[in-house]
Amino acid sequence: MAYLKPKFITFDCYGTLINFEMAPVARQVYADRLAGEALEAFCRDFSAYRLDAVLGAWRPYAQVVAEALQRSCKKSGIDYRDSDGEALYAAVPTWKPHPDVVAPLKRIAGEIPLVILSNSMVDLIPHSVEKLEAPFHTVCTAQEAQAYKPRMKAFEFMFDTLGCGPQDVLHCSSSFRYDLMTAFDMGITMKAFVNRGHEPLNPYYQVHEIPDIGGLPGLVGL
Repeated sequence: MAYLKPKFITFDCYGTLINFEMAPVARQVYADRLAGEALEAFCRDFSAYRLDAVLGAWRPYAQVVAEALQRSCKKSGIDYRDSDGEALYAAVPTWKPHPDVVAPLKRIAGEIPLVILSNSMVDLIPHSVEKLEAPFHTVCTAQEAQAYKPRMKAFEFMFDTLGCGPQDVLHCSSSFRYDLMTAFDMGITMKAFVNRGHEPLNPYYQVHEIPDIGGLPGLVGL
């Protein structure tokens, strides 16, 4: 196969590199108010409302989480407590990498600069980056960009920060809705879909499918 030759490899962080455990934490927080299918429906709504909440003007991620929970609670007919949002947000720094992540990142980092583009906060993301162990060239947050993915403004901020264009990066994500659809629209031709099972493969967006980060070195000939 022809190996990809990017100047940078850019990553979504939560879900792709870090095990995104928002739904498991929500199940714990709301176990006193919901159960069974009603709780699972709540978690699906919470995911959908989070996506909807990041499409507008930027605001701190704690507010995004709280708003999505409030809307989910309203739909489910249960009370929202301020402690709910606080518990979900406080859990984020405790999440760990997927088991397939650290070794491949270390392998690649010596050859190609690694970059994170995350819907995170400046004071939140270091807790996760530290757990990845590999050296990252640059970490870009939604707070710095003043925009969350999937908005193009977030990607534009990353390009400006790196001093490069869409043709220079290999963007890796486990999400089409947050990352790969926008990457396609912006002209990023090198894209890797890390198929972690939470979104289906969509070949229209011209991605290289890999089952986990262990498949990434093979795409770039390392």
